[in-house]
Amino acid sequence: MNRHPRGNRKLIQAINRSAVLNTIKSDGPISRTDIAKRTGLSAATVSSIVAVFIKNGLILEKEVGDSRGGRRPILLVLNPSGGYVVGLKLAENIITGALTDLEATVIGKRSEVLDNHSIEHAVSAMINVVNSLITVGEISTEQLLGIGIGLAGIIDAKEGVLRYSPIFGWHNIPLASLLQTHFPVPVFIDNDVNTLTITEQWFGKGQGVDNFVTITVGRGVGMGMVVNGQIYYGGKGGAGEFGHTVIDPEGSLCDCGNRGCLETYVSDPALIRLAKESYQKGELTKDVFSMNELLELANSGDRGARNVFGLAGEILGRGVANLINVLSPELIIISGEGVRAGDLLFDPMMISIKEHVMTDLAEDTQIQIDVWDDDAWARGAAGLVLRQIFESPINSGKLELVS
Repeated sequence: MNRHPRGNRKLIQAINRSAVLNTIKSDGPISRTDIAKRTGLSAATVSSIVAVFIKNGLILEKEVGDSRGGRRPILLVLNPSGGYVVGLKLAENIITGALTDLEATVIGKRSEVLDNHSIEHAVSAMINVVNSLITVGEISTEQLLGIGIGLAGIIDAKEGVLRYSPIFGWHNIPLASLLQTHFPVPVFIDNDVNTLTITEQWFGKGQGVDNFVTITVGRGVGMGMVVNGQIYYGGKGGAGEFGHTVIDPEGSLCDCGNRGCLETYVSDPALIRLAKESYQKGELTKDVFSMNELLELANSGDRGARNVFGLAGEILGRGVANLINVLSPELIIISGEGVRAGDLLFDPMMISIKEHVMTDLAEDTQIQIDVWDDDAWARGAAGLVLRQIFESPINSGKLELVS
């Protein structure tokens, strides 16, 4: 009787490959012997898997290690150029793309303006960006392992379907399959904040942290959650709409259709609106039309402009305190374009957190402000593919690099 059906053997082999690859990624340079010790696999199994990885260009024999009385071992490292992925960030008026290697290092960047919001135009623009990145990166289509797409909205990542985008007004669009018909590689889609969270988990501040939250501030306010080492999506991909928790039911109208959402107090458009209202009341010395103007005015000492950031920081702090009280994460990472406000926003936020979080929970959560750069969103989308390469094949959607 066959006690191990073929499907089970293939799964075990895939799990073993994933264990070896992740050990090399996290602990390399490392010898075959040490890989066997850390994974619990036999030396023969490790050698067999390593041979296939070397043949496929995923890992390299880099240098010779210290001798322990016998022949000096050859050390193994991940080959960053063993494959490449593309990340695409869809924003309101532009598509930004990044080509990265296996360590999420950006190799090339391209963007294309979205001058209308039709699905056909957006897909065409994405195709142009991907083709341009393949050209600028001087790679072949065979070296491209996959494409990741990140955008704001409610997304069924498992099915590759955008359920709703408040920015584009799209409903139930199979965005992944629309792009995949043009490229012979897997295409993954997720909420843009989840893509940042995934990249933090595998390559950033979230490495080795089983429970953490990423919050973004900027055009909107978003959140991604890692719970017990896994991205938390909720029932059908709707989890993480932190910006649409209601602060005041009688407040300003939000893009989502509700009133008084957190986003209407903390996002960039909200801050400009609040600044204009303050100017009309005589509380600002000049009118402002952009975040750069508001920041410049606040940094020059304008009390009214500083108060706009202070109020936003206080309200954001209340929201973050509620998250800590409910989730008690080990780490909260705050990211997004809005971090450029710096202490203007985050000093009052930290004061507000301390005022509203439960005393016994306050010391359990570390809060880090992430330095922002223009590559982050597209690099985050590329992380969708990189996660598929490195995570356990027990999770659905595993991208197979070797057979």
